Amino acid sequence: MKRRKKFIRDKKQRGEWVESLFLARANELGVIVSKPWGDSRSFDFVVGRPGHFSAVQVKCTTAKVRYGAGYICKVCGNRNKRYPRGSFDFLAAYVVPKDVWYIVPENQVWGMKTVCLFTERNKARYEAYLEAWHLLWRAPEAGTGIEIHACVEEAFRYEDGMDWKGEMDLIQ
Repeated sequence: MKRRKKFIRDKKQRGEWVESLFLARANELGVIVSKPWGDSRSFDFVVGRPGHFSAVQVKCTTAKVRYGAGYICKVCGNRNKRYPRGSFDFLAAYVVPKDVWYIVPENQVWGMKTVCLFTERNKARYEAYLEAWHLLWRAPEAGTGIEIHACVEEAFRYEDGMDWKGEMDLIQ
C-alpha cells in the first residue's frame, strides 16, 4: 500500500499516526495486538498470547543520514532520556520514506539515543531486523514461560496481618 508523502510536524500526531500503521500492519500479519490504556508507559503496544506477551515501543523516522543511504531513528523517550533496561521488549521502527519496518529486540538498542537504519545496504547492523515481524509471534522456548501459582485465601489472610479465613468462608 502506498503511504502518503505529507510530513506530520506535530510529534504527538505523528506518533499516533505511526501507531495506527503498526496496528494495521501487525493485524494484517496475524500478530495479536493490545493497546494499554493511556500513554504514560514506556511501550506503546503489547503483542503475543497468554504465556508470551511482549511490550513494543513504536517509533518512526524521516531523518536521512547526512552522508549515506540510511535514516536516523530516535530511540529515547521524553526529554531525550534513554529508556531504562526492560522498558520494552521490541522496538518497531518505521522508515516513512521507504515504507519499511524494523522489528528490533530491546537488547540491540538498549542505552542508545539513536539508531541508524540503512535501508539500501545489506551489511548494515539492523538489516537482519528489516520486516522481522516473525519475532513478535515466535513462541517462547520450552520451559521458559512464566508460571504463576497463587491462592486468594492466603493473600487475604496475610496482606494486612489479619486472619480473613472466616470472611473467605462466608464469601464462598
